[in-house]
Formats: sequence, structure tokens, C-alpha cells
Amino acid sequence: MPIAERRITAEDLLADTEYAKARRDRRAALLPIKRLRRVSLGPYCTMLFESYDTMLFQVQEMLLTEKGGPAQVPDELAAYNPLIPQGRELVATVLFEIEDPVRRDAVLGELGGVDDHFYLGLGQERVAAVPEGDIERNREDGKTSSVHFLHFPMTDAQATAFRDPAITATIGCDHPRYGHIAVLNSETRAELAKDLA
Repeated sequence: MPIAERRITAEDLLADTEYAKARRDRRAALLPIKRLRRVSLGPYCTMLFESYDTMLFQVQEMLLTEKGGPAQVPDELAAYNPLIPQGRELVATVLFEIEDPVRRDAVLGELGGVDDHFYLGLGQERVAAVPEGDIERNREDGKTSSVHFLHFPMTDAQATAFRDPAITATIGCDHPRYGHIAVLNSETRAELAKDLA
């Protein structure tokens, strides 16, 4: 299946009993890939760049742990298929990880609208993130969610630039209360380039 059309279907899924047997090996095989797809941004934010494989693993995990059987499959596919990159984009799960609940509430309370402030930098050019429109993740009181899902759609020229090691690639956030930037290392960049057709 072409990268630009990748979707998980019911036929891609193992039965729970079969998956339970393969789970340990699948997790071990995916772990080094997930490490490459994990980018820290500032003191609290972690970006997990998703792929077909990370989403397939997530769907199988949800089915195994929640035990909803075949009736659960459509909901899981509807939730996770939109997070599979479609050939000209990167897709990230954004986590604000703060253990202390009081501090977490205080920080998230200052970050309303943060999902509109992420970008992919390619040299001097910016690719603005597009939040996944599944639900509203910012409350009227200004507090944001600790989890966001972002798409970074690219033109052909931007995808070419992303693959060019001579052009610096960064991930950034320019929210007034959370201004941070991280340079993508060559290993992470090579892994993420696999998402581009």
C-alpha cells in the first residue's frame, strides 16, 4: 500500500490471543524506532512522531487491554487512523508531562491555544502545525489539555528540504508562555523522512 494511502484495517489486526503471544517481541522491535521518534521540547513537552507501525501497536494494545472484541475495532480505527502520516506530512502526539498535579494545573492553565503555536522549521522557513480537529483541547478559562495531536503538512519542496542534511530542521513552539526550539538530529530526521512519499 502506498505511504500516502496507509490505513489500518480490521484485516491488519491480530486476534487478542495471537497478539498477546507476539506482544513482547513487537514491543522490543518498536522501542528503538520510538526512541528516534521522540523529541523533547523545553522542560515539559515531549513530541512523539507517529507512523503506521506506532498506530498499529497502539490499536492492538487498546483492543487487548480493553477487551471490547470486534465491536471495539471501528472506534479504535476511527481514533488512530487519522494519526498515520499520509505521505506529505509528519504527525505528532504532543504530551505535556508534569508529575506534580498542582504544578501541572498551573502550567497548563497558562498555555491555552498552545496547539496553534507549534511549527517545523526548515532553514528559515516554517511549516505551521495543524491541530487534529477531533475535539477542542482548550477550555474557555484558558487551560489547555496535556495531550494534543498535530499534523505538519508539507509541500513537495518542503519535503525535499526536510531530507536535505544541509538544511537545519527544527521543531518549535512560539507560545508566549512556552517558547522553545529543538534541532532534529540526523538519526531522528532519517527516521521521520520515511513518513514522506
